[in-house]
Amino acid sequence: MTDDLEWTDTDTFAQALGRAETREKGNCFEDFEVGQLIDHEPGLTLTRWGNELWTSQTLNHDTRYWRRDVTRARAPHTDETQMTADEQPDAPPIHPDYLLAATLGCTVEDLSEKGGYFLGRTDVRFPVDGIAPGIDLRVESEVLETKTSRSRPEYGIVTWRTRGYDGNTDQTLCTYERTNMIPRREPASVEIDGGSERPPSEQAATPSLPEPFITPEGEAFEDFEAALETARGENGVVAYRHERGRTMDDVTVATLPLATLNTAKQHHNVDAMANSPSGDIVTYGDVTRSAALGHARSDERTFREVAFENERFHTFVTPGDTVYCFTRVLETSRETTTSNRRAGTVRFEHIAFNQRDEPVYSGTRTAEVLTRDT
Repeated sequence: MTDDLEWTDTDTFAQALGRAETREKGNCFEDFEVGQLIDHEPGLTLTRWGNELWTSQTLNHDTRYWRRDVTRARAPHTDETQMTADEQPDAPPIHPDYLLAATLGCTVEDLSEKGGYFLGRTDVRFPVDGIAPGIDLRVESEVLETKTSRSRPEYGIVTWRTRGYDGNTDQTLCTYERTNMIPRREPASVEIDGGSERPPSEQAATPSLPEPFITPEGEAFEDFEAALETARGENGVVAYRHERGRTMDDVTVATLPLATLNTAKQHHNVDAMANSPSGDIVTYGDVTRSAALGHARSDERTFREVAFENERFHTFVTPGDTVYCFTRVLETSRETTTSNRRAGTVRFEHIAFNQRDEPVYSGTRTAEVLTRDT
């Protein structure tokens, strides 16, 4: 009988869709248990193509990640002699932003493809510097905490610790902790605490900004150190904005996340997102972050990334939005993790904002910045 059906007839096909069960992707809140260890397949190979695609489109143009001679010159070594030919890399290293995005991208199908708000990420670390292209990235996550959302009973809140490894040596390349809201199969039965806003007269007054704002005079470590010293002496702050902006387009919104195996429909399925709060597909948070950091790094002599803390995404970034960056310098130190003493450590706060001057991302970053004489 089915042989006589014209399955592509509009009415017939509509009936078929109405009766067909959808084979769903992703996991719901009830699928996660504290202590659960998830091995994310398939992983991916960190390629030079992927690295250059990511760094070019997010304006991360540090020559270390583009030119082999600069890579060799900045490679850490314990004395002043140059590396031997055998020690010279064949290609520039993998950028930490691409590594982080690829590590998270590999987890999406198992952890967050169902949707839900990205509540934050912290304790981002890169134990290895100078990762060569061609490494096979293997990723696993451990469930650290699960709890019910009191404000949104249809969601739960899950925190994972994720690690990216070299698939051949098991060396840890990247680690972080992130927290997401995850849809539940059935809404939880919770009592939502009531509350009311304080009347305007009782609301806390907006604190006044410090004066003056100090801008570093250059891009070397000493410039950040001197600016911070000046600001402290004048009860001011080292705070400035970066000129460049990056408008979100098809490449940044859809191509970059898909190239990291990030399968979340939020980044590529316009139909599914049409009735969502954003009304459109949205930019992968790591693209927003990386573009903002690219703007910041263009005004500093970055040597290596050390750590990121308290990363948050404040509102949606959709196609056509432009991402800018604002930076505060929080702290400087002459201590570094490198043995060649060619850099100092700077702790920043970066705030990405859109063309409407709305914050879209914030986080604190610790980086080693080259000194003026290198």
